[in-house]
Amino acid sequence: MKKLVSTLNLDYEEWLSYRKQSIGGSDCATIIGLNKYKSPYSLWAEKKGFFDTSQKDTEIMRQGRDFEEYVAQRFCEATGKKVRKRNYIFLHNDYDFISANIDREIVGENAGLECKTTSLINKTDFENGEIPDYYYCQCMHYMAVMGYDKMYVAVLVLSKEFYWFEIRRDDKEIEALINMETEWWNRYILGNETPEIDGTDSTLNTIKYINKDISTEIK
Repeated sequence: MKKLVSTLNLDYEEWLSYRKQSIGGSDCATIIGLNKYKSPYSLWAEKKGFFDTSQKDTEIMRQGRDFEEYVAQRFCEATGKKVRKRNYIFLHNDYDFISANIDREIVGENAGLECKTTSLINKTDFENGEIPDYYYCQCMHYMAVMGYDKMYVAVLVLSKEFYWFEIRRDDKEIEALINMETEWWNRYILGNETPEIDGTDSTLNTIKYINKDISTEIK
């Protein structure tokens, strides 16, 4: 992987501006249709600069950032492993439009850690080893960029429980994911095509914003 920019002194607005320049870990699930909160059309609008991503920060996102250190500490307590920060946005060696901004790296292993915070509303059966598809997709994306052999996911379910999972590298799935991301980038960001206008709230709100046809803040 290659280093794009240090995140040590990067404020949130600057971080968002760099996100527009590539496909990050939180984008890949949207591209392959696994994100129920954001449509490919909305992602396209963000990357093209038609949609102001600075208005997308929510309380859930804020809590996720604020709880990241706590979740990492809980993971270390549960596993006995040590972690460290890698304060950079990284780029894939072969594709400069595919990036990674990992939460932590595992000391002594070729592996990373993704820290998640969720609520009881999330119906995922973490207790029996289930994780959301978009967690899995994000981990494969990070392994593709960073060259990791595996990723760990640590999940804090607020007011309930803490869980952690290990996801091993699958080169066939990584290849398929990179191919889909490459096609999407070439068609919609470098090319002149526009993703399908579907019936999701995400797409509708994006269209309204682009056309300045709203009087209230987009949630």
